[in-house]
Amino acid sequence: MAFLGILCGIILVLAGISFMATPLATYLATGYIFAIMLLVVGIVGIVNFINKKTSALSFVTSILAVIVGLVCVFRPGKTLVFDGIGLILIAVWLIVGGLTHVVTAIQSRGYNRGWFWSVLAGILAVAAGILSFYNPVVTALTAGTIIGVLFVIVGVNMIVAGASASAE
Repeated sequence: MAFLGILCGIILVLAGISFMATPLATYLATGYIFAIMLLVVGIVGIVNFINKKTSALSFVTSILAVIVGLVCVFRPGKTLVFDGIGLILIAVWLIVGGLTHVVTAIQSRGYNRGWFWSVLAGILAVAAGILSFYNPVVTALTAGTIIGVLFVIVGVNMIVAGASASAE
């Protein structure tokens, strides 16, 4: 499982760099990018809950990620109303997911060397979620950069966590 975490982390870092380098293209594909990210994060979180018995909060966040991901896959940009609802759903997911990252990272700081990166990713996710609520236009215009930064931070965290797990 450590190898898979490191591999996913490397993919996220590379994707994050690509997103930051091409923010317009990222913005145009944001719905699908978020859908894929949410589905992967949600499924991995559910599997981790089943296998490792992670916290109930992480499990709920993972279920929310899968639901929002499925909504984004099957209803990408069909109407302006859905686009607005999609931004709200993504904002809610960013805030809940960010808070979960912070809480679980602080709880795991004794055995997870990458806990700081999870706290940082959680804080950035909460900030991005709040920004999405208060100014969705700015969020839409800066989505590529925001997504890129979050992907790089989460990817580095996955690499560190995977390396720590394989060293044990």
